[in-house]
Amino acid sequence: MEHDGPAQGYRRWALKIEYDGTGLVGWQRQNNGLSVQELLEKAASRLAGDAPVMSATAGRTDAGVHASAMVVQLDLPEQDRLDARQIRDGISFHLKPHRVAVLEAAPASKGWHARFSAISRRYRYTILNRPTRAVLNADHVWHVRRPLDEVAMHEAARTLLGRHDFSSFRAASCQASSPVRTLDCLNVTRDGMLIYLDVEARSFLHHQVRNLAGSLQLVGSGQWPIDKLRTVLDACDRRKAGPTAPPEGLCLVGVGYLQDPFA
Repeated sequence: MEHDGPAQGYRRWALKIEYDGTGLVGWQRQNNGLSVQELLEKAASRLAGDAPVMSATAGRTDAGVHASAMVVQLDLPEQDRLDARQIRDGISFHLKPHRVAVLEAAPASKGWHARFSAISRRYRYTILNRPTRAVLNADHVWHVRRPLDEVAMHEAARTLLGRHDFSSFRAASCQASSPVRTLDCLNVTRDGMLIYLDVEARSFLHHQVRNLAGSLQLVGSGQWPIDKLRTVLDACDRRKAGPTAPPEGLCLVGVGYLQDPFA
């Protein structure tokens, strides 16, 4: 979708949605399975008298990745005169039985775009650090058996803050024009058996957060010294970094805008 306003006769809405990415091919429509985009547009179309509905999103999550606060835009026919509550509840109803729901809906201000107006994205990566495999939260954590030192992980993470060439943590399939990104936050904390990696930037490279998580767990397990992470960053070589952590531990938890569309 181009960075312009809705088509004539349509009104733009901002939606905040949550979804469980288990069993889905990710946000973007694909031929090999169900996507969040397809489910959302079909549900919105039911609400709009089966008129076609176009959407755009603040971020494109991969297969198996979750979101607790993804921001999406939908252009809906103006003549339907639906209010925010009707859109939230109506689309959520038509999304059943899939684990996707609309948390908030609001009319978008002129010129607002879910992707291009966003100034930050926040993700949380969750590691279950215990000998026994995950059961209740199996689809939402990365299970790492060997003990991890979250203090060492946090110290290593801090060496990556700021503006850098993140080629070492970039997927080979990444289509971004530049590997340079500014990492505003990368905190590692522990709550019992759960280790959280909280990361924030204006934008991310493909698999960047999962590749960071894969390398940080090597530091936490003592396989890498703390200072190796900065050496890997400076190498600008994906082969020097750790493995790509599995998708189920990753969740998009927030999108920032200069003006909150839901305020």
